[in-house]
Amino acid sequence: MTNMAQVDEVASAMSEVTLADTSTVPCVDTNSEDAHITIGATVPTGFEFTAAAEVEEKLGCPCKISKDRGKIYFDIKKDGLAQVHRLRSVDNLFVIVKEFTDFPFKETKEDALKDLQDLVAKLPWEKALSAWELNNSLKKRKKRKKAGYPGKERKQPMAVTGAEISGEEGGDKEQSGGSLEKGSLEDEESGLCKDQDSPTVIQHPREEDAPAKSSGEMQEPPTSQASSEAEAQGSQHSGNDADTPPDSDGKDNGTASDNCNVLKFRVTCNRSGDKHSFTSNDAARDFGGAVQDHFQWKADMTKFDVEVLLNISFNEMVVGIALTEESLHRRNITHFGPTTLRSTLAYGMLRLCDLQPSDVIIDPMCGTGSIPIEGVNEWPGCFFLAGDNNKQAVNRTGSNIQSLLRKHQSPESAQLGLPIDAVHWDISSLPLREGSVDVIVTDMPFGKRMGSKKKNWDLYPACLREMSRVCRAGTGRAVLLTHDRKCFIKALAKAGHLWRKMHTVWVNIGGLHAGVYLLKRTSNDSTKEMQEGSQTANPAPCPKEE
Repeated sequence: MTNMAQVDEVASAMSEVTLADTSTVPCVDTNSEDAHITIGATVPTGFEFTAAAEVEEKLGCPCKISKDRGKIYFDIKKDGLAQVHRLRSVDNLFVIVKEFTDFPFKETKEDALKDLQDLVAKLPWEKALSAWELNNSLKKRKKRKKAGYPGKERKQPMAVTGAEISGEEGGDKEQSGGSLEKGSLEDEESGLCKDQDSPTVIQHPREEDAPAKSSGEMQEPPTSQASSEAEAQGSQHSGNDADTPPDSDGKDNGTASDNCNVLKFRVTCNRSGDKHSFTSNDAARDFGGAVQDHFQWKADMTKFDVEVLLNISFNEMVVGIALTEESLHRRNITHFGPTTLRSTLAYGMLRLCDLQPSDVIIDPMCGTGSIPIEGVNEWPGCFFLAGDNNKQAVNRTGSNIQSLLRKHQSPESAQLGLPIDAVHWDISSLPLREGSVDVIVTDMPFGKRMGSKKKNWDLYPACLREMSRVCRAGTGRAVLLTHDRKCFIKALAKAGHLWRKMHTVWVNIGGLHAGVYLLKRTSNDSTKEMQEGSQTANPAPCPKEE
């Protein structure tokens, strides 16, 4: 009995020590500028390594490439959040709440969704919400700078001041001010898995009507988002308080003023994999309902302040909060055409060329000018020349260049030019001297929305011949994007003495599997080869035998 009593005393003492240690664990100061946060970014598929290299080069931090194509992750200090928005290779940004490398999804639908609901109260939301709040303040500061006076700035919703976070990670209070940039993951590539769901939200998002490009790339179709079932879930959780009538004195009973201070939110779910017992819509609906119960936020289909992201890929899951209102690839273009190449994809193509100061770069099929405009922003020491055989496309490029000039011009300084110009020309007969160009970067017609595959059989060989004439022999490079791979490979085989294929990057553009080809100009004389080719095509008549 004595031994048992001693054991009970020791166990009691250890229990008290454990409780004391747990209560005295120092909390992370999420308001500190030195606090680290994990940022996730969506990038063009195939250019994950290019985006990771840019992050390490400009932010000086290591970057992890996700197994789920088109995503990268990196840790930064909170005071470096503004620099993240200046990255040229990322489409959308979000801050990570929690990452699960091997989440135990249950086999039955009810149990799996119940685990997602219970997970909400256990997640460490505080650090991510603090980064979200800082991101809002940076956006408001940027808007004030653009507007020139505060009156032009759109009003932002007030913060929720008393929502307790009562999970296993602690019971802090979160405060947030302003409207979150609504993170649109519209550029998520589709068709990578036969059982991959489109992004699903608990409320219908606004549709992003991005006009497209005028020379080659197919515009990505808007992804299908929330269903009526998910919308009903949001209304069940948010309708009662909003409809509370005023009291008998004609005065508001306080609910209306509370609703003005409550943040609005939506949940977007991206799921890929064929072994889940639930759909994206199921996950977004149940997870969103738990988020609403936990924070007492109000669900809203379009005018949301917070967008919670739920990215599920097989047994991996990432919970995050969006930091971008719309995709960053629309940063430069103001005048769109039938198709418009994403600026992030244009940046990735330009990085493949290893551009050097004083290089002359041309885009002979420029469309709306996405490639040269992106290039002049990042490589101002080079000269960019854009051209197209369509006058309307050249006019759009000129308008986009003028918009870029106004963006770079400040009221205090004199108007300065940029090393970029636009020309109307024919790709098969460029008005340029032989060997006058260092780099050629262009988006060739896919033969779907622009041109036709039948015309490509004549267009592609003519393009490669003319490009070899104007490109500097021995050192010139070309980066060409096309979906018509069969036609391009045939044309390249005919011009194999002029171009050598160095590298190929496979990208997904609106569900189309396209290739970005890095070519190097050989030292062979293109003029001589073209003359020999014409003589072979039209041989001289043989003399008659006597």
